[in-house]
Amino acid sequence: METNDYENIPEASLDLLEAVSSVFRKYVTFKGRARRSEYWWYSLFYSIVLLITILSDRAFDIKFQGSPYGPITLIFMIAMFLPDLTVSVRRFHDIGKSGWNYLFTLIPFIGNLLLLVWFCRDSDKSENEYGVSPKYGDIEE
Repeated sequence: METNDYENIPEASLDLLEAVSSVFRKYVTFKGRARRSEYWWYSLFYSIVLLITILSDRAFDIKFQGSPYGPITLIFMIAMFLPDLTVSVRRFHDIGKSGWNYLFTLIPFIGNLLLLVWFCRDSDKSENEYGVSPKYGDIEE
């Protein structure tokens, strides 16, 4: 029987289009795991589109009184709330943590810093309670 030296090498990371389409396909799916590349490519997409909506609101000189946002930005943020939340929860699952850890964002500065550190971590290589690793497959440690 031949052995494959490449069988334990993780598959290549997702690209921007694959990551964003994966997030939108699973926009109401809290179960499962999201790879680091899926989360960060989606975050880049979100940030770019958010910047475009903010600039559009400013270009048209429209914003709500007492708010830094205009209607275009607000509609975008509301529309993206659920996909953003679900990919974050699945990212927590990928590192073996409960999605409830997202509540740390309620702690000013420290909560977001903690999430940044966690979301930069690599996937758990082995299967955890949230499923098989989408990056490493079914590797036994």
